[in-house]
Amino acid sequence: MTTVTALERFPRRAGACMVPRPTSPDGVFEVDATWGSVQPIALAAGVRTVGELEVIEHLEHGALVVDTRHAGFHRAATIPGAVNLPHEHILDHIGDLETDRATVFFCNGPQCAATPDAVRALLGAGHPAGAILYYRGGIHDWITLGYPTVPGAGGRSAENPQ
Repeated sequence: MTTVTALERFPRRAGACMVPRPTSPDGVFEVDATWGSVQPIALAAGVRTVGELEVIEHLEHGALVVDTRHAGFHRAATIPGAVNLPHEHILDHIGDLETDRATVFFCNGPQCAATPDAVRALLGAGHPAGAILYYRGGIHDWITLGYPTVPGAGGRSAENPQ
């Protein structure tokens, strides 16, 4: 048996891209693996991590999905039906969040700290963990799995970068 002592990711490259970029109109994307710090699957006791199928079900039931990324990322491409509450301003909107119905929160993907930061802030302010669903895959996995995006207010989608 071989013991692994250290696993390291590629070093960050200049001009790292945090969101997959289309390379063709038929669903092929370029993914940059050099940015960010990989976040844990489980953020906190009582906060459930969800995947794409749960996000879709959530949207189909008219429940709130929150894009915690900066407004520029949201304007460029977001999950259809998502609202933008940037992580650094999440507590300004805590009163807009339901406590008796779970809200999905997402950011740029597994290596993005925006949603984990927002979740920590919400929990610290007393928001119930059971009302938080963490979509760790975020826009990264959403796009690379072929799900549609839409521009936020005044932006462009990943499928239509012009």
